[in-house]
Amino acid sequence: MAPSRKYIDDILARLNFPLYTVQMLTNRHVIVGGGGGSSKTGVANGFEIFELAHDGTKFVAEEVTRHETGPSVVMNCSAYSDNKRSYLVAGQESHCQLYNVESVLVTEEENVETIGHNHNSEVRQRQSKAKPKTDNNRNSKRLKFVIKPADSVQTDFQGLEPLLRVSRIHPTGKILATGGTDGIVRLWKFPSLQPAHVLKAHTKEIDDLDFSAHQNYLITIAKDGVAVLWDCSKGKEIRRLTWKQPEGSKYLYKRTRFGVVEGEDKKSALYMLANPTGLAKKQKSYLQQWLPDEGVLKKSAEFDESLAALAVRDDGRFVAVGTMFSGSVMIYIAFSLQRVLNIPGAHSMFVTGLEFLPVSENHTVTSVAEAAVLSISVDNHVCIHTLPYRRTMPALVGILILVLTLFLTFVFCSYIGL
Repeated sequence: MAPSRKYIDDILARLNFPLYTVQMLTNRHVIVGGGGGSSKTGVANGFEIFELAHDGTKFVAEEVTRHETGPSVVMNCSAYSDNKRSYLVAGQESHCQLYNVESVLVTEEENVETIGHNHNSEVRQRQSKAKPKTDNNRNSKRLKFVIKPADSVQTDFQGLEPLLRVSRIHPTGKILATGGTDGIVRLWKFPSLQPAHVLKAHTKEIDDLDFSAHQNYLITIAKDGVAVLWDCSKGKEIRRLTWKQPEGSKYLYKRTRFGVVEGEDKKSALYMLANPTGLAKKQKSYLQQWLPDEGVLKKSAEFDESLAALAVRDDGRFVAVGTMFSGSVMIYIAFSLQRVLNIPGAHSMFVTGLEFLPVSENHTVTSVAEAAVLSISVDNHVCIHTLPYRRTMPALVGILILVLTLFLTFVFCSYIGL
């Protein structure tokens, strides 16, 4: 059975607004976004960037940048970085806002806040005030970020209350996909934000979408219960994914993510969360693993409550899910869908986002654990959950023990005359 635990040390940060989206900006920096909406409640809207580290005992997070977005709540975001530049897109009501993110290496400093205004947004970037040089901080350097709002495009056109529900940048950084309450998925050239394709296959609002890392696949799911696999380069539908649901029930897909298949070059698996709806709400929910090339449901794991969040690690080894009612977080082995970690009640409310710390890059902070996943919720908390290295016996040791056991058995049998 998977280990179960909950420690107060799991809480990395407490913010002053509900959280809806989480993304790794670099291999050591995470960005979280959310807010209280346009109503005058005094709850801020925006996002914060934290630097992650490990102090030898636990993970810690230090705020690097805070960006406030005025009356527009940040419901979703997606980040892309290459060797030259970094971009961030954030869903703000009916629009998708593009940001240029510049990283600057500075000497360790005291923090002084300055406030600037741009396009009705407020940016608070911590500026430097040099400390007197001592032996302790003489060579200390930190990575800071300068966030500059760029273009903004309307991506949803549903009546009086349009809302961009999900945005995702392709792993190549050349395409942006957006989906909202009008049920239409739009593909944009990135970062120019010029229209590329309009995908019309859903009759209700889009719940989630994702690109595969190697093929030209795009998966979209919506509240109409339909999951569609697309060729994103051509803007053409490939197939609709269907499965045999329990008799008398109806299921809706909640979240979807592609993941690379370990040990198989340039092949992807597809993971989806399926929740019962209507009169069937007492039935099981599922984490499903699909083979997108064949459109086949390969295996699934059952849950006693509805699921709310999903993440796949960049190397494809682990999958994490977050629940709707208990606020729990679980980690599964992607290949077998075997649960290896369970954190019941990780949040006091439903989990709104999950993100694994990356392992495919250098200088990550995950070497202290086999896996680490970040979770957020409308309870304003950013938490981290770690899977300790599982104790395994080396193959050579196992062989030696087997040989020794057989030898001692032979000696004992000879001694008693058998």
